[in-house]
Amino acid sequence: MTEIRETGLTLDPKFDANGLLTAVVTDSADGCVLMVGHMNAASLAKSQETGTVVFFSRSRQQLWQKGETSGHILKIKEMRIDCDQDAIWIIAQPEGPTCHTGERSCFYRQIENGKLKRL
Repeated sequence: MTEIRETGLTLDPKFDANGLLTAVVTDSADGCVLMVGHMNAASLAKSQETGTVVFFSRSRQQLWQKGETSGHILKIKEMRIDCDQDAIWIIAQPEGPTCHTGERSCFYRQIENGKLKRL
């Protein structure tokens, strides 16, 4: 099964012990990394069905659509899965800032000499 999962064309996600995959989201316009979240089988299916990113919240133990409160949804342009199908790359069009802090990306600080520098 490993060879089929790694080289075949059947979607067969390899969820971790908690039933999750890591999901990396980048901006379709310029490739900027917007955020990292987690997906379970239900959130992956819902994302494919709706065309918007739906994650699994580990803290709330429930599905949540990115932007359900702010309106800043992530429209899926393309989804890719890595070679062993345990991580998802979502290329999306953001409808506003992605980070809950109001920043465009959750990765808005650089580590420099052991300190954080705002970009």
